[in-house]
Amino acid sequence: MTLDQPSSGAPASSDPIDRVIAYHIRTKHHFDRYARSLGFLDWANQPDLFRRFEGAELIRLSLLNPQDDPQSPSYDALYQPDAVASQPLTVRTLSRFFELALGLSAWKRAGESEWALRNNPSSGNLHPTEGYVLLPPVEGLDLSPGLYHYAAKEHGLERRADFPPAGISQVLAPFPAGAFLFGLSSVHWREAWKYGERAFRYCNHDVGHALGSARIAAATLGWTMLLLDGLEQNQVARLLGTHRQEDFGEAEPEHPDCLAVVWPSATLQHDVSQLPLGLDQAVVKELAAGPWHGRANVLSREHGVHWEAIDEAAEASWKTSEESLLVSLPVELPVHSEPHHSSQSPSDAAKIIRQRRSAVSFDGRTAISSATFFHLLHRLMPQAHQPQLARPMPWDFLPWDPAIHLLLFVHRVEGLEPGLYVLARDAKKLPMLQQAMNPELEWTPVPDCPTGLPLYWLLQGDAQRLAAQVSCHQGIAGDSAFSLGMLAEFEGRLRQGGAWCYPRFFWEAGLVGQVLYLEAEAAGVRGTGIGCFFDDPVHEIVGIKDLTLQSLYHFTIGGPVDDGRLLTLPAYYHLQRG
Repeated sequence: MTLDQPSSGAPASSDPIDRVIAYHIRTKHHFDRYARSLGFLDWANQPDLFRRFEGAELIRLSLLNPQDDPQSPSYDALYQPDAVASQPLTVRTLSRFFELALGLSAWKRAGESEWALRNNPSSGNLHPTEGYVLLPPVEGLDLSPGLYHYAAKEHGLERRADFPPAGISQVLAPFPAGAFLFGLSSVHWREAWKYGERAFRYCNHDVGHALGSARIAAATLGWTMLLLDGLEQNQVARLLGTHRQEDFGEAEPEHPDCLAVVWPSATLQHDVSQLPLGLDQAVVKELAAGPWHGRANVLSREHGVHWEAIDEAAEASWKTSEESLLVSLPVELPVHSEPHHSSQSPSDAAKIIRQRRSAVSFDGRTAISSATFFHLLHRLMPQAHQPQLARPMPWDFLPWDPAIHLLLFVHRVEGLEPGLYVLARDAKKLPMLQQAMNPELEWTPVPDCPTGLPLYWLLQGDAQRLAAQVSCHQGIAGDSAFSLGMLAEFEGRLRQGGAWCYPRFFWEAGLVGQVLYLEAEAAGVRGTGIGCFFDDPVHEIVGIKDLTLQSLYHFTIGGPVDDGRLLTLPAYYHLQRG
């Protein structure tokens, strides 16, 4: 997608909402056929997983010692308001932010093959998401003001643009002192290489994963983060430089996804009562004049099939409107009620973040307690009708009410009958969920469920085979303690908000997935996202017959079975090796 949205072909409808719905329907998996893809892996053209901008200066960041990290708070402290002291913006704290948000977590080796894992999850470990930071002039930061691209393999920042310091200060003037901008883009080709037309979905899952990992990384520093969802997408493109064809040439383009503002919470000034969810368009245009540095590297020699359906979905969901949205700041920090059960892990937050992995197999035996299960679900509740910045972390940075609800396949939760359950993440949406599903379902409140957790039992019985069947026959969905499908309020929200809401459904689902990943690690088990599932057969389980609700992402948590053939190496051993 370029700044001026070039057409990718004549769509069946000119209505962007109809076009994203058509894409969604087109890319569903069915029992008798899967969404279109190449059908095999073209290993000769496997994309490079690390984007670099050749000719841009690389400023290496200092690595934290995973074995001795005194700055890391406890994992549970992240969820307690005012429990983590706010750190100033320095090169060291910026290094921590990027390492825990988008940095490497380990390398895996099997024979002569070696591949990196990252702290932010990714579909197929393909990592389409690129991270950027726009830094203002800050005393003691020791980095020139401007736009930087995060180079994950080198753990460094590439200087992409030297924006005038006065212009950066002007664009950040409405925000608390010490604020900077964090941006994400997607290289759609990285996912399309393997997943074909369905890749646009997975890229946006990964945006949600990355937003979640960034929000949680910010929390380890006592920082606050807010998604600037009032921006139209051309603004994002200008600030990230993704519109600059002269900088990409033959290289794979980046799709500008979003910008967020991050600031040290301690710098919040009492005279700031509201924050905008947009930026001054005139100043952004002035900043985009540059000067710019570097040219993007080519990730694959050849691309084979070009998946026009992805271009169509990206174009139809391109946000062209600029909303004058404001977020009110709470006068005092909120106090969130936690359930009586606390994390089973005494580990610090950085350790939990670094040890996160996607399970590849479960033992089919491990169970979790109902207290652990309820605690985990409680962490997924955004307290929808509270003021945004008074909501619990990490839900405080999303400026919309939740659109994702959970259909749960419970297999091995002590104290709960196996069967099918629903969690309404916004209790006021319960009538809508009931109306969209089979009226013969039970909808019985779960006994002994903590107050404020809208969890309902629908059907009793062993759901292991069913869970695996609808998750593309993957045993991990049935061999776990429980699995789930994320149901989005779909057509109604699109008609009300616009086609640009479509990627945001996946962002929210990815954020749910990131919280599940970390909560599983904290509970001593493991999780994994499941992007391959049979869409409509999932809906048929509970009688969803229209587009009111759509399943966007599956997830499963249980006792992992590790592959002993794989050797694990430290995240940045290649830098020490030279």
